[in-house]
Amino acid sequence: MNSKVLITARVHEYLINRLEGKGYEVIYRPSVTYDEAMQLLQDCIGLIVTTRLRVDKALLDHAPLLQWIGRLGSGMELIDVPYAESRGIRCVSSPEGNCDAVGEQALGMLLCLLNNVLKSNLELRRDIWERDGNRGYELNGKTVGIIGYGHTGAAFARKLQGFDVQVLAYDKYKKGFSAGYVQEATMEDIYAKADVVSIHLPLTDETRHLANAAFFNAFAKPTWFLNTARGKIVHTADLITALEAGTLAGAGLDVLENEKLSTYSETERRQFERLLQLPNVVLTPHIAGYSHEASIKMPAYVLDKLGI
Repeated sequence: MNSKVLITARVHEYLINRLEGKGYEVIYRPSVTYDEAMQLLQDCIGLIVTTRLRVDKALLDHAPLLQWIGRLGSGMELIDVPYAESRGIRCVSSPEGNCDAVGEQALGMLLCLLNNVLKSNLELRRDIWERDGNRGYELNGKTVGIIGYGHTGAAFARKLQGFDVQVLAYDKYKKGFSAGYVQEATMEDIYAKADVVSIHLPLTDETRHLANAAFFNAFAKPTWFLNTARGKIVHTADLITALEAGTLAGAGLDVLENEKLSTYSETERRQFERLLQLPNVVLTPHIAGYSHEASIKMPAYVLDKLGI
C-alpha cells in the first residue's frame, strides 16, 4: 500500500518519527521547490506544509493520490482549501499548537516597547547611559484591544492576566466570548479606549491592508501597535507615517509585508531601513509561533486531527 508523505519544511524529528512509527514512508524535503514538489507529490498520499510553499490548483492536480494536507501552524491562505476539499483531500491546521508561543511573543514585544528595553540596550552598546530618555510606561492600568479572537488572540488575552489591564476583544465572526479577564467589544470601543492594539487575524481579501492610515487615525490617542499575525495585514508606508506623526506610540512587528529581504525593491528597502531606525519599533523575523515547544505541539495536533 502506498504510504508516502512529503514534508516541505524543517520540522522537529517528532513528526518524522511518529509518521514512520505508523508505517508511513517520509519524504523529507525541507528546501523543496514548487517544481520539485509537483514531481514528488505524484505518488504521495499526505503532505505537510508551513508557510513556504503555495499549494494551489496546479500543484494539487499533480497529486492524484493525495488524501490529506497538514498545515503546521495557523492560516490556510497558501492552500487552495476549497479545491482540495472538492477533490476529497482533507485539510487540517494546528493553531492550537503555537498560540501560546505567539501570545508570549506579543506580550514580550509589548513590554519591550513600553520599557524601552531594546532602545536602551542598543544605546548601551554605544556607551550611552541614558535614564531620563528611557523612562518607561507601566502596562498596569492600560486598555489592550485585541482584534481577532481565535486561538492566538485568546492566548494573548490569557497572558495579560495579572497585569491589571482592561482587555477588549473584537471578532467579526465570533460572539459571546466575554470572560472574567476579557470583554467582548466593538471596533468603536477599541478605537475610543485602547492604549495598545494587537492584531490576531488570518490574511484574507478582507484583512489585507486592514491596518492602514484610516485605521491608525481612528484611535482616540496614540497607541502601541502589535502585529504577530500576517505582514500583509499592515500597510507599511501608512504605518511609518503614523509612527513619524506620533499617531502610534510604537510598534512591535513579528511579520512584514515582504519577508524575503533579498527581493526588496528600492522602496521596500527604504521602508525597512526606516523601521530599523525608529527608536519605538521592535522587529523580529516571524518567530512568534516558532518556539521549541510549538515545534512538537503543532505536528501533534495535526496528526491527532488526522487520526495518525
